[in-house]
Amino acid sequence: MQDHLEEDPAKLFLAQKQPLDFDLKLAFGQLQARQKALKKIPTWAKHPSLVFPPNLSVEQASSEETALFKSGLVRGSTMADLTGGFGVDTYYLSKEFDKAYYCERNEELSSLFAHNMEVLGETKFSIFSGNSIDFLKRFEGKLDLIYADPARRGGHNQKLYKLVDCEPDIVAHWDLLKSKSKSILLKASPMLDLKQALMELPDIQQIWVVSVRNEVKEVLLSWEEEKERSERHIHCIDLHPHGNKAFDFTFEAEEDCVSSFSDIGAKLVEPMAAILKAGAFKSFGRRFGLAKLHPNSHLYTAADVAENVPGRIFEVVQEVSNPKKELKQLFPSGKVNVITRNFAIKAEELKKKYKLKDGGEDYLIGTKVGEKYKLLFCKRIN
Repeated sequence: MQDHLEEDPAKLFLAQKQPLDFDLKLAFGQLQARQKALKKIPTWAKHPSLVFPPNLSVEQASSEETALFKSGLVRGSTMADLTGGFGVDTYYLSKEFDKAYYCERNEELSSLFAHNMEVLGETKFSIFSGNSIDFLKRFEGKLDLIYADPARRGGHNQKLYKLVDCEPDIVAHWDLLKSKSKSILLKASPMLDLKQALMELPDIQQIWVVSVRNEVKEVLLSWEEEKERSERHIHCIDLHPHGNKAFDFTFEAEEDCVSSFSDIGAKLVEPMAAILKAGAFKSFGRRFGLAKLHPNSHLYTAADVAENVPGRIFEVVQEVSNPKKELKQLFPSGKVNVITRNFAIKAEELKKKYKLKDGGEDYLIGTKVGEKYKLLFCKRIN
């Protein structure tokens, strides 16, 4: 595995003509799974003795980065993961606990987890193979944490986003979960409607929208027995090797905010993806003294912008009023990073129309300013 980690598994598979003393199909599957895990779970992917599940389970697993982030939100004596799967979250969350229960209805996955934890020298896990709701009903005492990442694929492999559609149905069993634990942490789809989720589970006290390198990966919902339910705080977090960025707000404060609007200034700001997902459109502008270009554009402008703004900052070089003529002069190689926000056409259509491809240091931003669509040639600052 380790010798061929960066090679094409299909070519290796076809190149083998002589009899081997191991199962080549199994090795092929393991190599594919490890390659998928290289960026997502690098520590495990490089471990020579861990066994990996089929590709889908690796795709659905949390990344090492997000699992480590979640482990920083919790601590206690006992925890249970109701949806263990490959076990990445279970493993990293358990670092903050003395005892951990891993629940998984798929026997193959639970046996893989048992093997891998033995390889890693972990002895704090009790493994339950079966329905995790049955496990909870039979569990005596009270856990410090229940964690769950309900399955988000239907019977026909369609993706599901509402909590009530996922398995197990956390909404239907919410009272049981609360009776068995002092705190609950749920991982949901990045496509989850946050306000809908709060209607389904009104006890939720905090939400985290977690992005990695400005791509939203997870939505986390939190409840703690000892906390009073007041305003629900939404935490927007971007995890990045050069430093994490954060922005907190409440839906109540967002409702009370009033946006200001202006024409294009010297700088443009695109909020980080987690802020856009959470819907902090008015709060973001108010917090950093920025004006919007249009109610639905979600791009902001000012003469000057603080460097710590949680988003991408651009310097506006010029407006492109005659794109057919000017784009060839501005970008002779055809390379420019194209972004559209509330524009007449999507970024892919714009690139196709003017024969552009993403790349280089320049940006072409299409958006609506007032009642007009405008194309802007920009340079990234931060």
